[in-house]
This record gives sequence, C-alpha cells and structure tokens, in this order.
Amino acid sequence: MSFSIKDATDSPFVLAPSARTQPIASERLSDSVLREARNLAISRRRLKPETNPPDERLAHLLPPKFCLEHRVYPWGMVGEATLIGVTPNRDRTQLRDMLEHQIGPVLFAEASEDDLITVIMAQHSDYLAERAETLVADDYSCRDINKLTWRRGILASLFFGVSLALIFFFPNVFFAGITLVAVANLLACVTFKIAVFFAGYKKPPDKPVHVPLAEKPVVSLIVPLFNEASIANSLVQRLSRLTYPKSLLDVVLVLEEKDNLTRNMIGDLSLPAWMRVVVVPDAELKTKPRALNYALGHTRGDIVGILDAEDAPATDQIERVVEAFHLAPDDVACVQGILDFYNTRSNWISRCFTIEYATWFRIVLAGAARLGLPIPLGGTTVYLKRSALQQVGGWDAHNVTEDADLGIRLSRFGYRTILIPTVTREEANHRFISWIKQRSRWLKGYIVTYLVHMKRPFRLLRDLGLRKFLGFQFFFLTTILQFTLAPALWSFWLVLFGFSTPFMEMFPAAWTGGLLALFLLTELISLLIGFVAVGRTQHEQLMQWVPMMFLYFPMGVFAVYKAWSELIFKPFYWDKTQHGIAAPDVPGGDIHTTRR
Repeated sequence: MSFSIKDATDSPFVLAPSARTQPIASERLSDSVLREARNLAISRRRLKPETNPPDERLAHLLPPKFCLEHRVYPWGMVGEATLIGVTPNRDRTQLRDMLEHQIGPVLFAEASEDDLITVIMAQHSDYLAERAETLVADDYSCRDINKLTWRRGILASLFFGVSLALIFFFPNVFFAGITLVAVANLLACVTFKIAVFFAGYKKPPDKPVHVPLAEKPVVSLIVPLFNEASIANSLVQRLSRLTYPKSLLDVVLVLEEKDNLTRNMIGDLSLPAWMRVVVVPDAELKTKPRALNYALGHTRGDIVGILDAEDAPATDQIERVVEAFHLAPDDVACVQGILDFYNTRSNWISRCFTIEYATWFRIVLAGAARLGLPIPLGGTTVYLKRSALQQVGGWDAHNVTEDADLGIRLSRFGYRTILIPTVTREEANHRFISWIKQRSRWLKGYIVTYLVHMKRPFRLLRDLGLRKFLGFQFFFLTTILQFTLAPALWSFWLVLFGFSTPFMEMFPAAWTGGLLALFLLTELISLLIGFVAVGRTQHEQLMQWVPMMFLYFPMGVFAVYKAWSELIFKPFYWDKTQHGIAAPDVPGGDIHTTRR
C-alpha cells in the first residue's frame, strides 16, 4: 500500500532532518536491534510518559493531525528503527505500511490512549489550536468578512449612496420599493411553506431495524461546555442514560482553558471510562465551532455527534441514528434529530418557542429533506460521518451559526442530510432579553452564511443545481428579509386607523385590498401549519397558544437589527445563552424514549 503522510494533511510538519535523513524502508533490522526491541517489550509492557518520556527531538517526525487520527506517536529510537507508541488492539499492518514508507523501519509499543493524547497535546497544542480556527478552506469561511476590500467598499458606498439619495429626493419611491420587496418576499415565504407542508411527513418504521453488534460503529459525542458549571452534573447523568453499548460510545466533554468554574465542577465528578475531557487552549476567538474543530481530532468514532450542555437525548437515540445510517445510501452524510423542550410551561415565550421549533423540525426541515433541498442543521442532535466531515473541512470557527453553514457545505460537496424522529429535549429560552440575544446571533449567522456562499453565486449554482440553489435562497434570503423588512408590512395595518402609506399613494386602491387579503391568508396558513406541527408532538395543550404566534415573531425584528449592527462592529462575537435557569415542567420530564 502506498500512502503519503504529507499528502494526508495540510500541516507544515515534515520529516525531521535530525531524526532521519532519508527513507530506509528496505533495510532489515539487525539481530541486536530485534533483541533490544524484545527486551523493551518484556521490560516495559506499556509506555508511560512519567517513567519513559518520549524523545522531544522526534516530535516533528509525524504531523500532529496524523498522530491524533491514528493514535500514534514517535516515542524514541531503537537502533535504526523508530519506536512508535500505539494504542492497544490497533491494527498495525496498515500503520506499518504507512509509516515505513515515510520514515523507515518502525517498532511498535503499546501506550494508553489518554497518555498518547496527553503527549501529542503537550508537543503540538499551539499548532492544533491555531488549526482549529482555519480548518475550513478560505472560499467557504467567513473569517475575512470583517476585512474592508476595494470591492466591498465600492459596493457598500453605492448601496448606501443610492438609498440615501432616494430617501432624500424621492422618499415615496424608496418606501414603495421597500414595500414591494417585502411583499414579494412574503409571497416567496408562503410558497415555500406550502411546498414543504405538502411534501409530507414520513412516519418512522413500526419496528426498529436490528443492526448486529459486530456491525455497530463507534459513535463519538462532542459536548462543548462554556460557563456551564450549574448543569455539568445533570449533563453527565443524562448522558449515562444512553443505552448504546458503552464499549462503542466515546463521549468528549470540551472545556475552555479559562472556564475554571466548569472545569472544577467536572473535575469533582467521577466520569465513566467512556467519557473524557478535552481542554481547548485559550485564544481571542472563543466560539463553539472552534471548540468542535479542536475536539474532533480527539474523537475516535466513525460517526460524530454533537450535543449541547443542556440536552437530554432520548435514551435510545444512538441506536436510532445507527439504524438510519445503516439503511441510508452512501451519499447521506448527516442525520439530524428533532429538538423539543422540557420547560414549555415556564411562560408565554417558552410556549411559543416550543411551537416554533415544532414547526421548524417537524414541518419545514422534514419537508425540505423530502424535497431534496439543502438543510441548515440544528446546533445539536446532529450526527455526521467522520469521513464526510473531514472532507468538507469541519466547522467554520468564525461563523456563529456553524451548524447552518455546515449543512450547506455538505450539500455543496454532494452529500445529503436526512431527519429522523428521535427527540432531544433541552431548555427553552424564555426570557425576553436572552431570547433577543440568542435570536440575533442566529440571524447574524444566517446573514454571514448567506454572504459567504453567495460570494460566487454562479459557482454555488453549479455546486448545488437549480433546485437546491433556490432552496438555499428560500431558507436564508427570505428569512433575513422577512425580519428586516417586517416594519414595511406593518405599515399597512395603519389603514385600519385611517392613515395612508407611500405604497397606497403610488398604486391603485385595489392593490391595498389584495395585500390585506394576502396578509390574512398568510396568517391562516401559518396557523394551519402550527396546529399540525403541535399535533405531532406531546404538547397538545399548546394548541390554544398557536394563534398567539403573531405576537411572538415581531420580537425577531429587534433581534435582526441587533444582528445587522453586530455584523458591522463585531461579526465574530458569540452572544452566549445561559442555561440551567428553568427546571422541567414535571420531575423527570426530560427523560424519554419517544420517536414522535
């Protein structure tokens, strides 16, 4: 087998001249070297950094990414051979081929996975931390969105110059034009809602598909925690309820280096063997996707899942995910579960939040998936094939809606996402200011994601195809415009109080009646979809609250203008949502195994 380590990584690490001047894969080891290796194997059954530290001169012999991915590390020299620390039960035939092709003869000695990772991080922590911020290729990343270029300066100047000129000299034309755009966007939103609604809802199979134990893959769960000390203990309890074989479960709790409260709380807990901690080095950029990228190299599963600190996944969730991947075609790279909430009775906002999510996951995303459209992923209960995730470059560390961006990038690379009816319950955001902060972050991320992928619109069209390209516009552009231009549509309600608008002065009176009829039709469609969505949950008591959604969505207007201001002044700022504020409606209300 021919394999180039250099080709398998983007790292600058190359063969260290001090360690090896040329490949000597064809040389045979002398009897004295073999005797020394046998003595080493007898005297040291396992390499330990404390008693047998690795030779620092060999640190750059192998790229850090390769070491993490294959759980190996160049430990020292035994004659002319390189002693490689490797985890127990690792298939060493392929490893030997890969290593000897590049660095010559190798000998293997066992080291625990924790010790190997500790050694790798001690030597390459800074490099891996920097790499976590730049894992996504420049063309797909937003990390330069705050840089002013001549092209951006000219376009911005033209846009604001023309807008100000119209406002000053032709105000009626400007406001009538804005209203026309808002109305066209409203029609697009209604069309999209009807399309995904009639796309149907595929019910889960009556009987779960049995996947033999021998065919079940290792599943890694990455759980980022930042300022989550208050719920760290309950998180461990919730994850312990998962029924997937613990020998095939790999849970990585990701902590920030300077989050001492959460680190101390986790440190006081007795974690099971299948659960471990990864600490992300401190940096100016502190975002969830950066932490995910950093932790990805520490995982060992063929399937990588993401859960949030406040999540309570269904106890059989991993089994359902494995079943879905087992049955799905090869181009399915992601399985998205459903999010629901366990504190729906906290107040009016939490009730509406629950209705909104029921509509989003059980109608909009479910219908869009059946239509074959690109899916903006949710930030949690997302399970990905490791190979596909690595191919698309992981998460964009600078994007505050890294989940939605990843969903589009997967689609651009030819992969599909499917939804399955496994439920994760979490805490609904039920405080007004906190809701505005969270929603502004989401909307800012939508704006950023749209701008990134539309940098080269014709390339995006070529990557996605016309149908998916239009789906991308429906998901992102209409959402951004819907909230940004909502005040233009609100102005029509002034007609009921005898006021006029610039639109009414420029267009026939019959148009106004038609627009009011469109507004009413839109509300009726939204009501219908809301009722159906709630009917597919266990929250039938929320039916009476569906008509109140017309008072809930206007809060998004405050959020979108906050998002636009942050896009200019601090585009990478992550407005953290506090968790652990609301308890479940009933004791144990976060425990469930339902597939609804």
